[in-house]
Amino acid sequence: MTAAAIAVTALGRTGAALVEAMRPRQWIKNLLLFAGLVFAGVVNQPVRWADAIAAFGIFCVLSSGAYLLNDARDAASDRLHPAKRFRPVARGAISPELALAASALMVAGGLAAAAALAHQVLEFAVAFTVLQFAYTLVLKRAALLDVLAIAALFVIRAAAGAEAVEVHISSWLLACTALLALFLGLAKRRGELVSAGRGETPGRSALRGYSLPVVNGLLTATLAGTFVTYSTYAFYSPDTQWMTATIPFVAAGLARYLWLVRHDDLGEEPETVLLTDRLLLACVGLWVIVAAAVVIAAT
Repeated sequence: MTAAAIAVTALGRTGAALVEAMRPRQWIKNLLLFAGLVFAGVVNQPVRWADAIAAFGIFCVLSSGAYLLNDARDAASDRLHPAKRFRPVARGAISPELALAASALMVAGGLAAAAALAHQVLEFAVAFTVLQFAYTLVLKRAALLDVLAIAALFVIRAAAGAEAVEVHISSWLLACTALLALFLGLAKRRGELVSAGRGETPGRSALRGYSLPVVNGLLTATLAGTFVTYSTYAFYSPDTQWMTATIPFVAAGLARYLWLVRHDDLGEEPETVLLTDRLLLACVGLWVIVAAAVVIAAT
């Protein structure tokens, strides 16, 4: 093999590792940017779809920038974790310096694209970036503040998506988003507590501020709050009360997720649970279908 071929192969491996470090599987969180478009009933307007897709891309880039910063900063501790040690920076596939440089480029590019899309979207993008970096550098080590920051990031996503397509999003939906994100964040902490208690993982520093009884109680409370908030939105939806038809799928989905967290000790990787459990996928799929049918019928 020639030197040029070796160089090309090495460059390809580095590029693949860099894409892996961007964590594209976690971009699923940014689908929330389409919530305003869907629930405002403007899904038949191509221009708004273009704006929503652009906002989705921007927040994926900004998210990946934060993931790269996180992995560069935590490379040493990640090597001690049974799963995180396989991350590209931790295993040495890319250097921390390259990860930091890529992070800076992504953040700069994402904010520039947000400014080109709309001034209001830029404001949300800046808030999202600052909070992501604050979480990476400080907040993820503080009990309760860590999950509250996660919830705030989801609310910013939903609000930014609505701003990108210039529609109003219900305050009930924003509250439901915050509570659901809290529920998922607490489920993740519970999974980490269980793994650390078994000696399977070293556990993050924030876990010292949690205990299983406390987390279990908070999970139940946030689940109930999420269900009540969504049900209130559905009953008092300004467009149609047929949205109440989606409530059973929300109830079933929440119950299924809590079952997986409490009885199967899952939840440490929410995106994996959401993408692999068939019953949960069925609940989400049916909710999407029914909600979309109700919104389209009302417009």
